Amino acid sequence: MNNNAFVLSPEQRQDALNVVGTKVAVLGSAEAMQDLQVTLQSGQAGMGPPPHSHDWDESFYVTKGVVVFNCNGEATACSAGTLVHVPAGTVHAFSYGPDGGEMLEMTGKGSQAVKMFTALDREVPPGPPDIPKVIEVLADHGVTTYL
Repeated sequence: MNNNAFVLSPEQRQDALNVVGTKVAVLGSAEAMQDLQVTLQSGQAGMGPPPHSHDWDESFYVTKGVVVFNCNGEATACSAGTLVHVPAGTVHAFSYGPDGGEMLEMTGKGSQAVKMFTALDREVPPGPPDIPKVIEVLADHGVTTYL
């Protein structure tokens, strides 16, 4: 069990990962926070993951702009100040609104999110994504895509 409290200031953060058009700053990894992982994500209009599911809970808090979430086929435009909770196993996707957006992402027990984001940054270069490679990396980290 990790009982180490910590404070992470902006200048102490590592550079944001480039995850298929989304910038992902890791604020708290599983190693630092045990059953919780926290990232700060931002992207330009229209960017975001395809419909997918995984076996961990995930919550998002929109901090800037608009992010359109689609959960189980229902789309909702979420402005700054909105919390979205996605239980494990729920098919979901999101895309950043017309002026882009930013949000905190918090994942629960069993999450492979930070390891997955790190692998995507390492294995999928910027530019038009290699979709089969993206799907392979996602699958390697417990994510099922629905294209």
